[in-house]
Amino acid sequence: MQGQVHKVDGQPAFVLHTYPFRETSLIVEAFARDFGRVALMARGARRPRSALRGVLMAFQPLEISWAGKGEIKTIIKAEWQGGQPLLSGRALFCGYYLNELLLVLLPREDPHARLFSVYAETLRRFADGPKESDIRLFERAFLQELGYGLTLKHDEQGRPIDQARYYAYEIERGPVCLREDDEAALAISGKTLIDLYAGDLSDPRSLLEAKQLMRTLIAHYLGGKGLETRKIFLELQEP
Repeated sequence: MQGQVHKVDGQPAFVLHTYPFRETSLIVEAFARDFGRVALMARGARRPRSALRGVLMAFQPLEISWAGKGEIKTIIKAEWQGGQPLLSGRALFCGYYLNELLLVLLPREDPHARLFSVYAETLRRFADGPKESDIRLFERAFLQELGYGLTLKHDEQGRPIDQARYYAYEIERGPVCLREDDEAALAISGKTLIDLYAGDLSDPRSLLEAKQLMRTLIAHYLGGKGLETRKIFLELQEP
């Protein structure tokens, strides 16, 4: 019913981003297990004695209760759930990359409980020391959950992927088997496709080709919009 107050109690969530609103409040972009990406207002959260001031941290598991009628609901309560070490250094940067992907490509209020679980598990892995394979496997799950499902088991004609062959990955068709004299801007080995499907990127070549594939696919779905975290990473790599 239009105008009806919507109330949610004790929803598992992570803060993706916050920005100031008026003198003492915050707008919080959160990723909630059963509601997807939601916009919430934390009234008075910037006041020194606010109960929310030290709770609304990125990369920490929270339980949030909120209520409201409009697009931006109001936080009633937020509680830290613990169990997730604070991220620092490269792990912190990798976490910001995941958050930017969610902020830019995940539609508002589109539930993705499985992606929420993958996100939480990836943050736990980052705390032990981020591996590039963790990022690639999150990207795979992310694209699949958003409906951009990757075709990794069969080529565009329905034939099982041959690990000894090479494929051009076409976004609308999937893997297209290459002949020996064919050229492609992005040639992926069958082994890489099989390894990516299995979630095993221990082979350095599979890991490299998976990175190239994911970068190409994500750039396509971004529609030419660059990611700030990627720009910062490239700047840090410059001598």
